[in-house]
Amino acid sequence: MYTCRPAQTADFPVISQFPQTEEEAYFMFPSGTYPLSASQLEERARERLHPTVVVDGDEVAGYANIYDYVEGKHCYLGNVIIAPAHRGRGAARFLLESMIGNARDELRVPRLLLLCHHTNPRAMLFYRKLGFKPFDLERKTNRRDEVIVGIRMELSL
Repeated sequence: MYTCRPAQTADFPVISQFPQTEEEAYFMFPSGTYPLSASQLEERARERLHPTVVVDGDEVAGYANIYDYVEGKHCYLGNVIIAPAHRGRGAARFLLESMIGNARDELRVPRLLLLCHHTNPRAMLFYRKLGFKPFDLERKTNRRDEVIVGIRMELSL
């Protein structure tokens, strides 16, 4: 049974191990370095709102936060990652529903936004299943200097 709680310092070493490849780390934290370190994740969390973990008992199963909050307008969902052992088991849905609730009920914004890379189709399809719709494209360059497309998606709350 999954639950959500605020992220704690002890969670970041665990979360830093979730990305299994450099590409996964880029999807989660484009400005971070790979391999991710607990300190860079914790530092970023201090700049963000609602750094949240989804847990299964005492085991951290995923992480997300909110950034670029504009009162009465929107905020962005960021740094989303699920532990490999919990992928496809409901942890992502539980975490995202909690983050959607934070944006709607606590921050009271009408739109929750996110950026998903075209090279991450599993995430794009998952976000679409939750009701997110694409609304803009952005040229990005990954860590290997390859051009990729960032797809901005939105959910009306």
